[in-house]
Amino acid sequence: MTEQLTLFEKIWRSHTVTARDDGQALLWIDRHLCHEGSFHAFEKLAMSGRKVRRPDLTFSIADHYVPTRNREAGPDEPEIATMIRLLDEHSRTNGIRQFGLGDPEQGIVHVVGPELGLTQPGIVLVCGDSHTSTHGAFGALAFGIGASEVSHVLATQTLWQKRPRTMRITVDGTLGKHVTAKDLILSVIAKIGADGAAGHVIEYAGAAIRGLSMEARMTVCNMSIEAGGRAGMIAPDETTIAWLKGRRYMPTGKDWDAAVAFWRSLKTDEGAVFDREVTLHADEIAPTVTWGTSPEHALPVTAAVPDPAGEANEGRRATFEKAVDYMGLTPGAPLDGLRVDRVFIGSCTNARIEDLRAAAAILKDRSTKVPTMIVPGSTMVKHQAEQEGLDRIFTGAGAEWLESGCSMCAATNGDMVPPGERCASTTNRNFRGRQGPGSRTHLMSPAMAAAAAVTGTITDVRKLAEG
Repeated sequence: MTEQLTLFEKIWRSHTVTARDDGQALLWIDRHLCHEGSFHAFEKLAMSGRKVRRPDLTFSIADHYVPTRNREAGPDEPEIATMIRLLDEHSRTNGIRQFGLGDPEQGIVHVVGPELGLTQPGIVLVCGDSHTSTHGAFGALAFGIGASEVSHVLATQTLWQKRPRTMRITVDGTLGKHVTAKDLILSVIAKIGADGAAGHVIEYAGAAIRGLSMEARMTVCNMSIEAGGRAGMIAPDETTIAWLKGRRYMPTGKDWDAAVAFWRSLKTDEGAVFDREVTLHADEIAPTVTWGTSPEHALPVTAAVPDPAGEANEGRRATFEKAVDYMGLTPGAPLDGLRVDRVFIGSCTNARIEDLRAAAAILKDRSTKVPTMIVPGSTMVKHQAEQEGLDRIFTGAGAEWLESGCSMCAATNGDMVPPGERCASTTNRNFRGRQGPGSRTHLMSPAMAAAAAVTGTITDVRKLAEG
């Protein structure tokens, strides 16, 4: 009798070099993406007298600290300039293809990898960044690793990992008009909690997932880590294959045909068992925003700020009280209409061309009421947006149109939300101070963020989209 396996189990088994009795497996790594924060790992490697084991499978991309303004002049901060210089030096020393400042294919590592075709179904891909889960949208096993693990992969092209549990999240039905992948994943996290998938690899399934574009699937998998998941995955299908065809690092000719045949086999067998199953209904999901300091603090935009006094659980009540206080909110106040001080549209979650088109559709022939930054996910996305005239819509509305990078998502390059200000943001984390010390972040979709820019408040995008 043939064993019934999940998509995760198929990839895990095919990449296991050896396994120990304690549950640890040594995995072969197909693709390793590095950024300027990887300098500790490169230095550790150099101190041991080693070089990168497989430079042909390693790619470096400057994204976290790169400036979004006056790029030709380079970073203002000497420490940031040093990190970017070190990435360049380590890449050249080890023969790694680098996409650094000034490269026409530079951008956020989780945007550049897929658009170049470095991300492929069935591979194991790692990077020293938690949102590596993004690449699972293509049916890859992709997860973030720490500095010591980065060094291990650089030296051996393998990595010891404990086998995670499996979880399937099925989203049935069809998303409503103007309801997006960001609303879907925020609703998932609100349902299962910020640690609801801890120790699991999530496979997303169901009609609503199958109906998503590749950009939208990347948004969903990107935020798997915000639910505590080790990784997120979506089985490849014809949407995946069509999106990948012709990209730079894709196979061609007979190799492409063979790859496609293999990719079509990458799906969970009927009857395969997951450690946990969760089901949501897409028609119950509305445009969603976060009100507090965790991605699980998410509600439909039509809801009100929760009253901590109504929480029976003492721990949850204390958490809510702290979140409401930090965010400067009034319990019971409607979320729709809450004033914002600025808007940020960008990050590896929502800075792809489809995200920018959604924002432009709302901003077209309108004006922003608050400072609005729009940062494309890659230089290629930036050029495509400019070819489509999206940049003129943004600047015509009064928004800033900047160079690609992580920017105000992690606030590590100098782009920050001032203390006490409230930001409508398309990023993935609303932790205390995430976008700068004292900053207050409300997560939402690009269309919702654009609506907030137009009104100066959190706004149900359906009001503007329907005119």
